[in-house]
Amino acid sequence: MVDSNDTSRAEGTLLAPKPRRKPRVGLVAGGLGTYWPQFPGLLPQLKESASYVSDRFQAMDADVTDVGFISDEREGAIAGEKLRQADCDLVVLFLTTYLTAAMVLPIAQRANAPVLVIDLQPTEKMDHASFGTGEWLAYCGQCPVPEVGNVFRRAGIPFRSVSGWLRQESAWARIEQWINAAHIRAALRDARHGLMGHLYPGMLDVSTDLTLLPTTFGSHVEVLEFDDLRVRVDEVSDAQVRERMQLAREVFTLDESVDEDDFAWGAKVSVGLDRLIDDFDLDSLAYYHRGLGGELHERLGAGMILGASLLTARGVPTTGEYELRTTVAQLATQVIGAGGSFCEIQALNFEDGVVEMGHDGPAHLAVSSREPLLRGLGIYHGKRGWGVSVEFDVTHGPVTLLGLGQDQHGKLSFIASEGIVSPGPVLEIGNTTSRVDFGRDPGEWVDEWSATGIGHHWSLSVGSRIGDYRAAASLLGIDFREV
Repeated sequence: MVDSNDTSRAEGTLLAPKPRRKPRVGLVAGGLGTYWPQFPGLLPQLKESASYVSDRFQAMDADVTDVGFISDEREGAIAGEKLRQADCDLVVLFLTTYLTAAMVLPIAQRANAPVLVIDLQPTEKMDHASFGTGEWLAYCGQCPVPEVGNVFRRAGIPFRSVSGWLRQESAWARIEQWINAAHIRAALRDARHGLMGHLYPGMLDVSTDLTLLPTTFGSHVEVLEFDDLRVRVDEVSDAQVRERMQLAREVFTLDESVDEDDFAWGAKVSVGLDRLIDDFDLDSLAYYHRGLGGELHERLGAGMILGASLLTARGVPTTGEYELRTTVAQLATQVIGAGGSFCEIQALNFEDGVVEMGHDGPAHLAVSSREPLLRGLGIYHGKRGWGVSVEFDVTHGPVTLLGLGQDQHGKLSFIASEGIVSPGPVLEIGNTTSRVDFGRDPGEWVDEWSATGIGHHWSLSVGSRIGDYRAAASLLGIDFREV
């Protein structure tokens, strides 16, 4: 699993990542106690397997609460109570041999957390010539999986499982997807999302019921004014501006189009933004202000791009156009180390079979294929103001799009699609840009993507991450749609 605090080539060690708590993972192993006096060698073997599983989980980027081994339903109830107190983001049940559903149902009911069932037999296969009943029972962890699945369904508990053998790395890769999903659930449960300014006029798809995030994920939405930023920018000293400009020179290549005064203003706003994020303890920020005639709030909105990109690189998605749902998607992709840049469709190239996508303004430096560029713009298309903007080509190779959809009943969903970023000509107009090949006619892809209810922005993350995002949707209790 990629460390959620990894930094990119562009960032180096210049940008300290925002610290976040690790996901809390509960672990319990079990088997049917009736077997222990019948086959004295069985329990020690199963506990050895349980110890190996516990060690594997302890080595993952998570805080693990291992409540030990259970042998009957009373011990299951005790384990469930311990896991409830641990407030887990994910509970893992390791079925070492046959056990009854009555042993694990209390855990799923009391732990108040999503549950993953794993059954990992000792090796690839039994030695049929030498095995007796006791040896076979160590390989019988798959036996109760349908039973547990049936009872979970009847109890209204979502069922998830990974079956395999103890040292099968492909099985552990599937388990790791659930740990990545726990990272996302943990981040969204605790997240404090800032929303500053007002909706971009007419963007009905962007409009979000602020109650949805706390009721769906447990997140908090902090409603801010641009004046909250203004007072902090006013307090920034000239020395701090020079220091931020030097940091930017180390992170970015400055195009000759960059105006020094615009650069300094962007640096000043950047320092003020950092203070805003710290003062309100924000994990993301979505903003927009239209402004008029070069007044101060318009200048603040136009000066956000440098600071927003630096914050996004530190793991605090900071996004324009008041796109609250997309900052949620960017936070989800960020915490599993996949970056996540603000993105929309720019054009289609039917000759090369690619969808060109990207966005003006804030960008995630972790997805850049080269040192990012600061370009001076005299005009921001569709927005008022002027200043410096971030430009780069996205790293070539696999990418996964993740967006948050909202249906007619207000329910949120994760929507995702995998593609390949291929080399080729891109616009050099102060935008992040990528050429994504989805292996099909680009027009057909756009039609299917648009029919999901995605909205016109999403997070572009690096790597093949569909499995992680599907698992995260499951833990979050929302729908998942793949194109």
